[in-house]
Amino acid sequence: MKAFFPQAATTRGITVRVSVSYLPEQSEPRRGRWFWAYHIRIENEGDQPVQLLTRHWIITDGRGARHTVEGEGVVGEQPMIEPGASYDYVSGCPLATPTGAMQGSYHMVAADGASFDVAIPKFALVAPAVAE
Repeated sequence: MKAFFPQAATTRGITVRVSVSYLPEQSEPRRGRWFWAYHIRIENEGDQPVQLLTRHWIITDGRGARHTVEGEGVVGEQPMIEPGASYDYVSGCPLATPTGAMQGSYHMVAADGASFDVAIPKFALVAPAVAE
């Protein structure tokens, strides 16, 4: 099945695409917990390999509370992405509100030693309305 990536941002030849899914089976709205999975595809359209070193996320819930997440790599890896290749991973995000948003950046280093930040496009986290 081909993934659909409605959000995308390109920085210095690196395109970050995002697809998000609400996971009702992992959510407990009556307990104030909603959960989403997001699928990220990082495409290297440049002319040299790049390595993803760190991530920086800004997660905003439906009340406007912001939470920052920083760390090494993604899902335990610091992938090297060759020119013309892509890297995919899936992760998740719980919120205490039925809506929110995520955005951020990856810090990369190119084969020539240049380091730069790559934008992760802002994407909405929206649970479907459920009649009580």
